Amino acid sequence: MATWLQKVWVQRFLFLAAVLVLWDGFFRLGGYTGNLFASPTDVADSLAQGLRSGRLPEALLASLRRLVVGYGLSIGAGVVLGTVLAASRPVKNTLGALMSGLQALPSISWLPLALLWFGAGEGAILFVTVMGSFLAITVSTEDAVRNVPPLYYRAGEVLGARGCRLYCQVILPAAFPAIATGLKLGWSFAWRSLMGAELIVSTASLGQLLSSGRAAGDTALLLAVMLVIVAVGLAFDRFVFGALDRVVRTRWGFQGRAVAAAS
Repeated sequence: MATWLQKVWVQRFLFLAAVLVLWDGFFRLGGYTGNLFASPTDVADSLAQGLRSGRLPEALLASLRRLVVGYGLSIGAGVVLGTVLAASRPVKNTLGALMSGLQALPSISWLPLALLWFGAGEGAILFVTVMGSFLAITVSTEDAVRNVPPLYYRAGEVLGARGCRLYCQVILPAAFPAIATGLKLGWSFAWRSLMGAELIVSTASLGQLLSSGRAAGDTALLLAVMLVIVAVGLAFDRFVFGALDRVVRTRWGFQGRAVAAAS
């Protein structure tokens, strides 16, 4: 029995079951009326209705499409700029100070400027998504490259690698485990920024469904969409970044260290 309870899927199932029981009990004992709260059954019905009507899948696909485009742009620009900041002291002393300052700015603060520049449409949402993750990836990449041991630089130069070739073939691969952590952090910022922008810009999206649920006082719809947003986050964490973590641990030898430490 004890061995059975130690299985991960059993623990997660029991935890989720307990959450649902407590949620339903809180709803029933609280005596909520109107649209102040919703029971698990109400949320399940709202999810089923959204799936049947196609409204929820359409909104989810629209948000994921924006996320892929915005996050992809953030990765490309952030990794390049972060590497340049780590490689060049003058760039670090000038542009680096600006990057550090802008990172403290909440991503949703870019939305008013985005609306002025691009209007209330796709351009504004994409801009806010990029700015939400680009700075985090840039700073994380800079730290990762800067913390590569000097031995790698000397070994690469001895083998004939110089300039861009040194960074592409030696330094960036050596820094990739730390860069991967920054990519995961950047994704979380991109997802949050996207949801914030979609709440205000009225286009087909998960954020727009949240806004519609608030306007209609539909708590069940709000909670249903929130559960979908959480599910997307869990899916990315497990299937995308979980796979990336396994590759990093295997390719860079961390898995062997973990096994040795456990033994």
